[in-house]
Amino acid sequence: MNLQVTIVKSKADLVKFIKSQWNFYQNDQYFIPPIIADRIKLLSKDKNPFFIHAEMELFMVESDGKVVGRIAAIKNDNHNLVHNDKMGFFGFFECIDNQEVANLLFDKAANWLKSKGLTHARGPLNPSINDEIGTLIEGFADSPQILMPYNPRYYPKIIENAGFAKVKDLFAYKLHYRDFATDKMKRLQGLLREKYKVTVREVNFKNKKQFLEDIESLKLIYNQAWQPNWGAVKMTDEEFDFMAADLKPIAAQSLVYIIDVKGKPAGFHIALPDLNQVFKYNRSGSMIGAIWHMLTKKRRINRVRIMVLGVLPEYQKLGLDAILYYESGERADKLKLNDAEASWILEDNEMMNKGLTTSMNGKVYKKYRVYEKAL
Repeated sequence: MNLQVTIVKSKADLVKFIKSQWNFYQNDQYFIPPIIADRIKLLSKDKNPFFIHAEMELFMVESDGKVVGRIAAIKNDNHNLVHNDKMGFFGFFECIDNQEVANLLFDKAANWLKSKGLTHARGPLNPSINDEIGTLIEGFADSPQILMPYNPRYYPKIIENAGFAKVKDLFAYKLHYRDFATDKMKRLQGLLREKYKVTVREVNFKNKKQFLEDIESLKLIYNQAWQPNWGAVKMTDEEFDFMAADLKPIAAQSLVYIIDVKGKPAGFHIALPDLNQVFKYNRSGSMIGAIWHMLTKKRRINRVRIMVLGVLPEYQKLGLDAILYYESGERADKLKLNDAEASWILEDNEMMNKGLTTSMNGKVYKKYRVYEKAL
């Protein structure tokens, strides 16, 4: 093949990089086209606050005028400060089923990472641990849920053939709310509420002052609850606010709530209606098209993604997660969202995996893999 490498330098290059994703999913019924405007914002160094502490280089490989592969090489200073290592990252990887193209992409990314003094490459992270991560390795017979990745079946093969090995697997659980709202759970969560003086309140979307206060509570809980997890990096104030602003227009207020213990925030839950069930019709990836399909096909949405569920460390062994689970089911049922996905969960997060299997009768139905190699 006659291959040419292009480094993204201009806005036109960035749009080409984003739109090239369509090249790899022609006739794939499970592909969900991204919203181009959202991708531009995510990848723009002057819009996404992630790039206050991170650098990124985007590469495309073309053959006969067509993009046949792309990759991002990423340096995240906050990760390396927290974990005291020299880890580089790759993300936004797409490639035809051709090892020569894949190797060229990974070589370009590796050379850039080494030029920054980094010794290892891990990915895919798009662009950080707090965004979409992982390569789908099991569960291809379904579209991804909102803000989860998807890729062709051959990706694990070409990534591993380029010298990468598994560093961590992530699970996605399928849940049926009718399966776990048992009398036992109802009694248990009721007793816990009474014992620990637990109250549940929705994040206030309408009152700006209260919304900002609630976001501060979510930020505190998120950064403390996730800090011990593998690869975790605290979100900066700017990053959390950026995420909140993105999620607010697509969230259902009743599915975003905080539990208080004696009036103090102790945990929270964020779930999103699976808008991918309507975004799949937005084949061009336009913002106008996305809004149109949201408005005209909203009733087709019948599932929800439990995106974030966490409890502050000092409350984690009190069983308060049972209240979060119970509320999740009750609230989703009122919205006629009968099925759910809980994702993503680290394979060695014993507390979450136990809760999802024993309390919620969930089953792992998709697996994602994060890879790593020495440079």
